[in-house]
Amino acid sequence: ALGKASDLEKAFATVALVYKNSADPEGKLSKAETKTLLQTQFGRFIQGQENKPKYREIVSALDEESENKIDFEDFMILLVSLTLMSDLLQEIKNVKTTK
Repeated sequence: ALGKASDLEKAFATVALVYKNSADPEGKLSKAETKTLLQTQFGRFIQGQENKPKYREIVSALDEESENKIDFEDFMILLVSLTLMSDLLQEIKNVKTTK
């Protein structure tokens, strides 16, 4: 279905598939599962963020109330938040491309 999809469409489809493959039958992840998924699948974006207050706030929220589960929408918000604060994003923005 995504054979002729754009790079951005493929990227979002990949996120949805990774989430779906990790989620429970209700389509949700525990906070512990979310933290593990971020560490294994999003490590380069969160690398070096440990000292940032906002990152610590996000991670501590995943450690608290572990019975609460995260749905796909909350997962996407989490990914965007972590991406926006990441050092990797700044490096990507600084790469010069030619068109």
